[in-house]
Amino acid sequence: MDFIFGTLTTNELRLLHHSLLRQGLQHAHTMTPLDPLPDQPVTLTVRAGQKLPVQDMAAYYTTDGSSPSGSRGVATNGQAVSLRCIDQEWDIPAWGYVAHWAGDIPGQPDNTTVRYRISAWTEGGDEYCADWPDFAATVERAAALSSRGKSLADLPFVVAPGGNVFTYHVDRFTTPLWAKNAVIYHIFVDRFYPGDGKKWQQTRDLHKFFGGTLWGVRDKLAYIADLGVDCLWLSPTWVSPTYHGYDIADYYKTAPRLGGDEAMRALIEAAHARGIRVILDLVCNHCSNKHPYFEEALNNLHSRYRDWFTFDDSEVGYRSFFGVKNMPKINLENPEAAAWMIDIAQFWLREFDADGYRLDYANGVGSNFWSGFRVACRQVKPDCFIFGEIIEAPSAQRAYVGRLDGLLDFHLEDALRKTYAWGAMTEAEFEQFARLHYAYFPPDFLMPTFLDNHDMDRFLFIAKNDKAALRRAATAQFRLPGPPILYYGTEVGLSQQAGKSEGRGLEESRLPMLWGEEQDADLLHFYRELIQARRRR
Repeated sequence: MDFIFGTLTTNELRLLHHSLLRQGLQHAHTMTPLDPLPDQPVTLTVRAGQKLPVQDMAAYYTTDGSSPSGSRGVATNGQAVSLRCIDQEWDIPAWGYVAHWAGDIPGQPDNTTVRYRISAWTEGGDEYCADWPDFAATVERAAALSSRGKSLADLPFVVAPGGNVFTYHVDRFTTPLWAKNAVIYHIFVDRFYPGDGKKWQQTRDLHKFFGGTLWGVRDKLAYIADLGVDCLWLSPTWVSPTYHGYDIADYYKTAPRLGGDEAMRALIEAAHARGIRVILDLVCNHCSNKHPYFEEALNNLHSRYRDWFTFDDSEVGYRSFFGVKNMPKINLENPEAAAWMIDIAQFWLREFDADGYRLDYANGVGSNFWSGFRVACRQVKPDCFIFGEIIEAPSAQRAYVGRLDGLLDFHLEDALRKTYAWGAMTEAEFEQFARLHYAYFPPDFLMPTFLDNHDMDRFLFIAKNDKAALRRAATAQFRLPGPPILYYGTEVGLSQQAGKSEGRGLEESRLPMLWGEEQDADLLHFYRELIQARRRR
């Protein structure tokens, strides 16, 4: 079956997810409404596991941007509200009772940022802060161990010092109309086109540069426009030591190998002239270990950047993306680091007129940071589109409603592939899943759909090159409400030579784009007609 990337790759990891949310004290941004309007009270909900004694619980909140604090129901900064036990359930995997607590934060004026912390205690006993243990950090560490074939039996729980601070923003933001109607073309820049008159540097070693450039993308805008798409999603374009660019060494410059800032500016201007928007792929969770800030933090205990990263006793010596040494995790709980990343986002919207961001591994950052991030982006460009890559259960994905405009729809991708490539779901089962899925999320929360991407086997490969199956899957995809994403080359029959499940890594789905007579003209015509049919709906 399919290769799945993230913290839910195995049944063991899925059981860990369930277990963590039902032990200790877990809030995980569970609130109603998900996206509060001005003056709407917000109900917070918390789970307390049987092993954690709880008699009282309170939330401490601020509305001035400062960090809330308090103890045993008394606020030392901000205000306090009491939570009450409203229900309890018997959880079979945990084999114990789980109590549900709830309390309300009063409604706030428009453009208010609410920060809050939750704690629980017993008379004469210890006091615990939600989320305890740290859910996000623990599952990330577990996934890193699992990816290296190690047991989770002795997994140490990660505890956030002082407890987690949660954030939401009160506003009237809506998702931009253009994004709701968009058809998005996903380009892996190094593998798309070198530019008119140029040849690939090489195409043998999938771990090395092929030579695709932003000039090449600009040169193919006529092809892209004729296809009918009106939005480009580019793989990371910043300075990076790797061909894929997901380890950024300079966030303020376009990689010279891709044509530099001149090519970026020229591409966006030319795309806009054709009515095509341009989305950049921003990595906020981690950077390259060659980034000068990290190098200084690593080598200087007194560096101002030391707390921009989290040094620990893990194998690599610091928190990183799934334990990968060359991708150190950025500590966006540090206010200076958060301000730096937000400035980066505003810079490319303001100086280059980019139209928004696809946010790589957005759950690694957690939902708190995105509240301020989206506000800051809207201040520069009110109609920008901000959506994340979050491969989590839908219950966890809903925590990003009101913090992002939407998420890549990995669950519908999985259902589409199970139905039309693997034959593991019937079309009736798919339709039923889609109805339930869309009912679970607010209509204004966009869930772009896709059949394949750069981190999974191409659809044609898993469908054993059955192009009729691809047509059926694409037809189903383009009927769904979410904006459809088309991964470069799918429309002309690009497949791959081996699968990720065969140990070939992520690179197999990143082969060079087919051009000229190598393209399947009939399939390309089908996609053009499919896109036009969607626009006529």
